[in-house]
Amino acid sequence: MLADRNGEVFGRALSPLFGLCAWAVDMTASAISPFWRESAPLILASKSAGRQKALLHSGVPFESIPADIDERAIEAQLQGFDADAIASALARAKALAISAEGRLVLGADQVASCEGRIFGKPADMKEAEALLRFLSGRRHRLHSAIALTRNGAVIFETLGVADLTMRELSDEFIAAYLTAVGENALTSAGAYQIEGMGAQLFSKVEGDHWTIMGLPLLALLEALRREGALLS
Repeated sequence: MLADRNGEVFGRALSPLFGLCAWAVDMTASAISPFWRESAPLILASKSAGRQKALLHSGVPFESIPADIDERAIEAQLQGFDADAIASALARAKALAISAEGRLVLGADQVASCEGRIFGKPADMKEAEALLRFLSGRRHRLHSAIALTRNGAVIFETLGVADLTMRELSDEFIAAYLTAVGENALTSAGAYQIEGMGAQLFSKVEGDHWTIMGLPLLALLEALRREGALLS
């Protein structure tokens, strides 16, 4: 969803993969959602389709403005820190990178950890293949962090975790999977989106659905209510 400087919101279908209807509206942000109390929509400092879908379906109007930060450089500065700290730092950096006076900005990030190793988004398809080979047959943890800012100050942040067990993957399956999803494998920690073909990778999932999608949604909604952005 996009918003102009006057807070006008123009909704569009996010992706045919979600089966969403194509639609367009021209009204204030509060009119799009009966719960939204701000004059302008939330800014989502991310292009993640999963996060966009979660906000859309929960009735939170938003404008997607991906933050222009060097995630690899930040991760390099945080060597020796645990996965929770890295995810939280990246979420905070993304939110603070967007300058929008008076607007609420949401930054989010997700990293994976397994047996002492920490993984972000794969840099290329070769790295994605190696990551899937390592995670095959193992249980790993997703660390999903969010940070909410206004006027350059963090007003709320939290982190959720979920544990996922990947089944044993054959070389043939890994090759077929990466061919099917293409560079989408490079957009998420773990090289998968569980809401799509990534579901085929797993034998067991433990944790909150939205946390797995990269957005601890219930905690975010509560924070927005406390801020007065959502109707209580």
